[in-house]
Parts: sequence; structure tokens; C-alpha cells
Amino acid sequence: MKALGRLLGALALTLLVPAAALAGDIKIGLMCPLTGKWASEGQDMKNIVSLLADEANAKGGINGRQIKIVVEDDAGDPRTAALAAQKLASAGVVAVIGTYGSAVTEASQNILDEAQLVQIGTGSTSVRLTEKGLPLFFRTCPRDDAQGRAAAEAIVKGGYKSVALLHDNSSYAKGLAEETRAALDKAGVKVAFYDALTPGERDYTAILTKLKSAKPDLVFFTGYYPETGMLLRQKKEMGWPVPMMGGDAANHQDLVKIAGNEAAEGYFFISPPLPQDMDTAEAKAFLDAFKAKYNAVPVSVWAVLAGDAFKVIEAALAAGNDKPEAIAAWLKNLKDMPGLSGSLGFDAKGDRVGEFYRTYVVDGKGVFVLQAK
Repeated sequence: MKALGRLLGALALTLLVPAAALAGDIKIGLMCPLTGKWASEGQDMKNIVSLLADEANAKGGINGRQIKIVVEDDAGDPRTAALAAQKLASAGVVAVIGTYGSAVTEASQNILDEAQLVQIGTGSTSVRLTEKGLPLFFRTCPRDDAQGRAAAEAIVKGGYKSVALLHDNSSYAKGLAEETRAALDKAGVKVAFYDALTPGERDYTAILTKLKSAKPDLVFFTGYYPETGMLLRQKKEMGWPVPMMGGDAANHQDLVKIAGNEAAEGYFFISPPLPQDMDTAEAKAFLDAFKAKYNAVPVSVWAVLAGDAFKVIEAALAAGNDKPEAIAAWLKNLKDMPGLSGSLGFDAKGDRVGEFYRTYVVDGKGVFVLQAK
């Protein structure tokens, strides 16, 4: 009788335990730069994915199981990213979101692939990332070749005849510069200068002097916003009024803080839409929730693309796909899923389908103003 009593007591206790606890949490990895020069991007990636996970958990999680986000800081550095990927590979996650920066993501790719984990890059646009044939790698951002074509179209539309191309030797920036040069050659636009600067320096007057001697009517720097801001400020100090444009890595409000409003005015860049310009119902609901929780809007679209990565992983798992191969197969058949940044879907290589580049111009108040198509 005592044994029966213990059995009934254990059964009663079991019935009181939530089903999610019995099944265990679903762990999703997030690799992002919480420290380093891209820390603001990483913090927003963490905030957005955490917000979406909390919303999903409040509705019962995924098939009754709660979601736990496992975060690793990659510091925006390839070596640190490799260590972060190794930690996530042994953390029991079902998939990994991240990261920001093509070279940083590339350092993690083979590690996560060998661990048989689906990885969804978010701010990693280098063409070669999806040309390796890794079956479990995807990205919610577009590729550099698509951006190169869009950049060339913007240059031609602007009537520029002689362009200086400057990059920073990173996978992303050099790839974009090469793709743009090829597209400009086809369009008959002269590339008067092609070279790289060293990122992280404080004085770019020497490279700006070389650029000026090439006499371009437009400078296209394909690198990231910290160096962009420095170039704009020092170009202004030189008294050189040549127009300057950038790619989507310039899409960050800190660019204006570094350059100053006066130096940044007139600068333009091509990018997926800023968070506040995303107009889908899903985007509006997300932005309202983000503002309510953090009293701010995301600093750029790249962190929002981490949210898109979470949404597609959530949808794949909710459809009953809990093995890497099944998740990957489901994602490669995904088309036109409503996402935060727009319609979501992937091709056989894992690239996001569809193009959504827009042009922004910085006004006199340092505001990024969306231009009409």
C-alpha cells in the first residue's frame, strides 16, 4: 500500500509539472557582437530576439515547449566568433542565429556545419558565404552581388561619370566593391580609383588626398559606418565637396555622430529599409512592442534581420521539423512568409529571395531620409 501511495503521489506531482518542463526547453543560439565596435548592433540583436522569444513563450512556446535563447558574444572578431560557435555547438541548441559581419560569420560557418546545426546569418552579405555549398547555412540579408547591381543602378541614375571605389579589405566591403566595379564597367561608367584603407585608423587624410587626385565626381566607400563617418568628417575638413555614397553597412545612426551633421549632409547610401520605414503589419506590431519595452527603435535593419531569422526558425520548428536536415529542407521550400523586414523565403543555396534595396540621403539634421523609388 505504501508503494502504491508513493506511485500515486509521484503521478500527481507529474501532472502538476508543465508539459514544457517535461519536454525540456527548445534552445536557439544567438551569436552577436555585444562588445567591440559593433556592440550597438549586437545589443539590438539580443534585444529583438529576446523580445520575440518572450512573445512566443507567452503564447505557449513552440508546440508546448518554452524557448530559451543562448547568447554568445563574438565581439565582431573572427577569432572570437570561432570560440563562440564552438560554445554554441556544445550548448544543445537546435539552430544558430548570426552574425553581423561577413568575415565574422565565415569564421563560424564550418564549425556549426560540422556540428550539424542550421545557421542563419543576418548581416553577412559576402557572396562566397552561400557559394560553398554548406547545406545548413542560410541568411536573411541579401548578397553583395545584388547590392552591387543596386549600387551601380543608383550611380547611373545619379548621372555620375567617374567614380572612386574605396573598400576596407573585409570580405563584405571588398566583395561589394568588386561587384560594383563589374556592374559599372558594363554600364560604361569610369572607375577612376580602386583601393583599400585600413579600418580602425583615426586619420584618413592620406587616402583622401589620393582620392582627390583621381578627380572623381563621386566617392563610393563600401565599408562600415565608423570609417564612413571619419571619411566624411575629414573630407569636410579638407574642403573637398565631392559627393560620397555608401552601401548598407553605413546604415547606422552612429555614422552621423562620428561625422557631424554638417559633414554628413548630402551623403547617400543604398540599404534595405530602416526599421521605421518597414510598413508591413508584422513590422508595425514588432516596432510597437520594441518601443514599449526598450523606449527606442532598433539602431539599424541588421538587428531586425536577426528577428526575421528567429521567426523562420520558430515557424520551421512549429511545423514539426526538429532535425537539422528537416529544418533546412523546410526553409528551402519557404516562400512569401510575412516577416519583420518584408516577405521571407530562401533559394536552394540558402540565400534570401527578393530584392528590397532603397536609397537614403542624410539631411541637414542628420536624419536618414528615404527616397522615392
